[in-house]
Amino acid sequence: MDRRGFVGTGMAAGLVGVGGAASSLSALLGHAPGWGPGKTLPDGSVKLASNENALGLCESARQAVIDAIPHANRYPSDYTPELLQELAKYMGVKEENLILGAGSTEILQMTVQAFQGPKVPLVIADPTFEDVPRYQHPLSFNLIRVPLTHTYAHDIARMREHAEGSRRPSIVYFCNPNNPTGTITESRGIDAWIADAPETTTFLMDEAYFDYVDNASYWSALKWIDTHPNVVVVRTFSKIFAMAGLRVGYAVAHPDTIVRLTEYVAKNSPNVLATAAGIASLRDSDHTARSLEVNEVSKKIVHDTCDELGLECLPSDANFTMHRINGDLDTYIQRMADAGVRVGRPFPPMLEWSRLSYGLPEEQNRWAETLKGFRAKGWV
Repeated sequence: MDRRGFVGTGMAAGLVGVGGAASSLSALLGHAPGWGPGKTLPDGSVKLASNENALGLCESARQAVIDAIPHANRYPSDYTPELLQELAKYMGVKEENLILGAGSTEILQMTVQAFQGPKVPLVIADPTFEDVPRYQHPLSFNLIRVPLTHTYAHDIARMREHAEGSRRPSIVYFCNPNNPTGTITESRGIDAWIADAPETTTFLMDEAYFDYVDNASYWSALKWIDTHPNVVVVRTFSKIFAMAGLRVGYAVAHPDTIVRLTEYVAKNSPNVLATAAGIASLRDSDHTARSLEVNEVSKKIVHDTCDELGLECLPSDANFTMHRINGDLDTYIQRMADAGVRVGRPFPPMLEWSRLSYGLPEEQNRWAETLKGFRAKGWV
């Protein structure tokens, strides 16, 4: 079978009894509550608690999923080579620099497991993306949390002390931009450490929000992959390509490192439908531009609202914002839920802050009016 067939030729329409079903599914995806663009759920509430792309899949990716349904009985091994080809072209790397997984979370888990060892330091920021610390269990890592600096950047100096002080192999995790703060750590400081670090220090560079950054002090760690097997760059289709529910992630690294990671990957991943959507998304540059435009509009609504109410708001280079609240966080979250707006969960130790994901501008305005109503009641 032509590998490109299931993405571009609409094979579903040519199969007996499938064309009508595909059309019905297309109508469902486009019109049923909770399935279209935006973050408004079937019950009328707005979900601003997860860092999802409010625009949803691009049209070509939607159609690719529908067209791929007749292939859902197939294992994905015949289809993923095309995704790797397209991804290598998109990233400007070779296919041997890439490995795929079920979202970036699987890639992060694979890397932690691949480089684990007795009492190996796993050095992370605090707070940061929660999943990576969970992967130390049941492994024998020595988890070390290093508080962010006063500017909410990674404290590179202290992280380096912990990673290299024991003179043993270590793993250092950088989520940059960081989740849940949305802030960046300047790349020059990270580069200086990578350049001097022993090869036994593995740098796990989570760039899930890379596409949203517009800051001259930040750049990708991809520059190191040809010369430093100890640098693993992790990306995802979940954010800018709006594929959080389809689960496609990938690592970019030195070929030797990719071989090592392959020993830990779950086979037959990603699935056929996710692969089809991924290929189509990589070919649609307009959707990326639209996503960034909508993101900026919603971000401005959030920051303008916080400024108006005198609530501190961290600078964001992602698709969410961390802002202060006045009062108890759990009470605030519940009051927002009662008003039909779901905001982010607590992120210790920042329990005076709320993480707010971006929706469509009209959905962000709903949050803004709700927050202003809270101020009128003396709640924030």
